[in-house]
Amino acid sequence: MVHNGIEYGLMELISETYALMKQLLGFSDDQLHSIYSEWNKGELNGFLIEITVDIFGKVDDKTGKGLINEILDVARQKGTGMWTSQSAMELQVPVPTIDMAVMMRDLSVFEDQRRLATKIYQSQVPEFDGERKLFLKQLHNAFLVSMLTTYAQGFALLFEASVKYDYHLDLESIARIWRGGCIIRSAALKDIQAAFHLRHDLPNLLLDADLSQKIVLHHESLSLIVSQASEAGIPVPGLMASLSYLDAFSSSWLPANLIPAQRDYFGAHTYERVDAKGTFHTDWTKK
Repeated sequence: MVHNGIEYGLMELISETYALMKQLLGFSDDQLHSIYSEWNKGELNGFLIEITVDIFGKVDDKTGKGLINEILDVARQKGTGMWTSQSAMELQVPVPTIDMAVMMRDLSVFEDQRRLATKIYQSQVPEFDGERKLFLKQLHNAFLVSMLTTYAQGFALLFEASVKYDYHLDLESIARIWRGGCIIRSAALKDIQAAFHLRHDLPNLLLDADLSQKIVLHHESLSLIVSQASEAGIPVPGLMASLSYLDAFSSSWLPANLIPAQRDYFGAHTYERVDAKGTFHTDWTKK
């Protein structure tokens, strides 16, 4: 189930890189085939990138055009991604990239409503006036960071489930098995396997020294790509969710202290203090 949740996330991320290259850069199927081919030769190598290369090289027997352009933009599901999100919520483990991937599949099904909304919220993707080679490099790095973040979310869910349900999961072995051959097989799993070999009780891959160094190096690329996509009006919720998760996870302070204050105000749910143990309640209306 978690394997498939990660799969949902990675497929959404790849589709978003496709959207940016097609809509913003105006790339043809042949150009997309070439880009993904290059990506598959390096650290982005993996089964999903491999099949994406083949997809953009496939010609439709009926029309003689690229088959990808004859496929309806509706992505249905059988539920495993949704189950991953549900289990993550039950265990209170954030998996936002996976959640967003599930949501986007759900949203894609509302085809007729999307067509109507397009007429209401008419927006046109602006002409790209930047440096294409730089953009492609940043997009490559943004996908790398988001991919690693998605794996981190899935493995964090496995870790917490193992603790709560006494599964005694060997996360290094899981990474090794997935690396051996599956839909989310990728070169990144080699580093993930190494991370769990070094520390079997690693609660989140974002805390691994080697992986975190790679993420820190390319964090800016993800921020820049998300910013450019937002300015162009191209939806990239998976990339955005990955960035927000990374930024929040690496923040020593979050504005979450306001929420228990609000809950205590309207429902006397109490709050915890930074300078004392226990729970506290305040009469917020008392002058």
